[in-house]
Amino acid sequence: MCSAALTPEHQHLIQPAERKLLCCCDGCAILFSGRQSAKYLRVPRDVYALPDFCMTDAQWESLHIPIDLAFFFQSTAAERVVAIFPGPAGATESLLTLEAWTDLVADNPVLAAMEPDVEALLVNRVGQTREYFRVPIDHCYHLVGLLRLHWRGLSGGTEVWREIGGFFAGLKARSRPVKGESHA
Repeated sequence: MCSAALTPEHQHLIQPAERKLLCCCDGCAILFSGRQSAKYLRVPRDVYALPDFCMTDAQWESLHIPIDLAFFFQSTAAERVVAIFPGPAGATESLLTLEAWTDLVADNPVLAAMEPDVEALLVNRVGQTREYFRVPIDHCYHLVGLLRLHWRGLSGGTEVWREIGGFFAGLKARSRPVKGESHA
């Protein structure tokens, strides 16, 4: 494994059991690709905007996420969908009811196509924003790091919100839209 910075621009592997991300060179990334039973899984690179994603305010509230940023992924180690939200202390796991997630998958079949452990649904509902992305899991942890690094005071301060805005602007710029992913 390499010692390069852990950023979304580099190749990454994940140890699903520990949720530990490792930076790697292209050769190691190729070596580990396609081996779902391996100790390490290759994190994909593609980012997808989900402009047709269906989530009502009531569905969001049923997820019991205390803030308006979160990501969700299927954890093979936990044998369930895991919901995590970023905060000034880092990543916090939320208790997610299977019922609420099942309803979202029924309304948005694109969720069933996410690769376990390495892809996540990233939700941004801050203010009037309603953005949904299917992203590599390392992007989610990068967002957690940005928030933790730049948070100041009780409300975070202007710098953290500028960084979060820049993060989502970057996602939009490099994402490909997935049309027709919902049928609700």
